[in-house]
Amino acid sequence: MGLSLRDLGESSGVSAPMLSQVERGETSPTLAVATKIAAGLELTLSQLLRLDEGEHVAVSRAGGRRLLERGGHRFEELTPPLPGQRADVSLHTLEAGATTGGRDDPPMHEPGSRETAVVLSGTLVLVVDGTRHELNEGDSVTFDADLPHHFENEGEGPTRFFAVIAAGLRRG
Repeated sequence: MGLSLRDLGESSGVSAPMLSQVERGETSPTLAVATKIAAGLELTLSQLLRLDEGEHVAVSRAGGRRLLERGGHRFEELTPPLPGQRADVSLHTLEAGATTGGRDDPPMHEPGSRETAVVLSGTLVLVVDGTRHELNEGDSVTFDADLPHHFENEGEGPTRFFAVIAAGLRRG
């Protein structure tokens, strides 16, 4: 879903260390903690535990999607939160001079994840593991999302791009 443990900790009220232990299978959450995690992910407990998988189509309405804004970076999740989902699609807008995350932030995607970005308008710089890649309108890029990375808008106007994150698909 594109959330860091810190983000999920803030939205759920569960500490990042506890979330990390649950994620790695080192501990099982209590029912109360599982309920908080579900709420932080904007899921019901049943959805989190995959108890209500009767629906096969999930529509994400424009006015009801999750939207985050930080320091000139607007991020809208286009994919509804579904249990077991292995890919997420998001729409990003970076104002001039803005970046996604900090330059020294750790990767926020699980090992083996891949990300594809498509520039809709403006120019975009992708920095992966210290290497810069300049992208123009219509360009796309795919990279290993578990490496340190961020996007920058060095242009004079806003940049819009789609990002698709496929979790844990890369092998070897």
